[in-house]
Amino acid sequence: MERIKFLGTFVDNLTMEETIEEVDKYIYKNKPLHLIGVNADKINELSKDFKLRKLVNECGIINADGASVVWASKVLHLPIKERVAGIDLMLKLVKLAEKKKYSIYLLGAKQEVVEKTAETLQKSYPGLHIAGYRNGYFTESEWPQIAEEIEKSKAQLVFVGISSPMKEYLIEYFQKRNMNQVFMGVGGSFDVISGNIPRAPEWVQKIGMEWFFRFLQEPQRLWKRYLIGNTIFVFRVYREKFRKSV
Repeated sequence: MERIKFLGTFVDNLTMEETIEEVDKYIYKNKPLHLIGVNADKINELSKDFKLRKLVNECGIINADGASVVWASKVLHLPIKERVAGIDLMLKLVKLAEKKKYSIYLLGAKQEVVEKTAETLQKSYPGLHIAGYRNGYFTESEWPQIAEEIEKSKAQLVFVGISSPMKEYLIEYFQKRNMNQVFMGVGGSFDVISGNIPRAPEWVQKIGMEWFFRFLQEPQRLWKRYLIGNTIFVFRVYREKFRKSV
């Protein structure tokens, strides 16, 4: 894989299909994988948190999960093939799991949301084996118990829908226990799949404005992330472009 150095972190220059092929190899070989996507907000976060940046940079696959990252790569003449949106990748991996008879585990969100997510996925993919699920409301003291539950389930794909940076540290903990699953952080994907939060129309996604659609849904919670965060990200991109040109 071509791994591009990008504003203090790395991004693997993979398409959606190439990512799925790589994940399939990990599952087939029973090798552990932390699959992560980075967007403008995540890259801003990594610039301030060295420990988290080190953890992310050591992930097996780092996707460009954000139109802003693809845009920035072009400005910096490091063109990334395409955006690999987390929720789309999750659903394609679920489809792969149904086809290849892999089992999945859902971890995160409120109990009613994760239950509805499991129900919706089962209806959409009748041949899918959901090995288990549980909500994302727990303390660090419960991590060993959750790890045991996942190991007993024998799930091969684990989708983690809890907030950052807890999900990254939780997955790191799992991997230090030598758990061989493919772990993927999926943010708020359970809320979308369950119907709890609507996703932007396809045409909005295509023009790279899905972030604005999300902002309009929850302006009080997201204004700082998108309005201030995106401004900082754009500034950092052009500062890096200027630095390289000097």
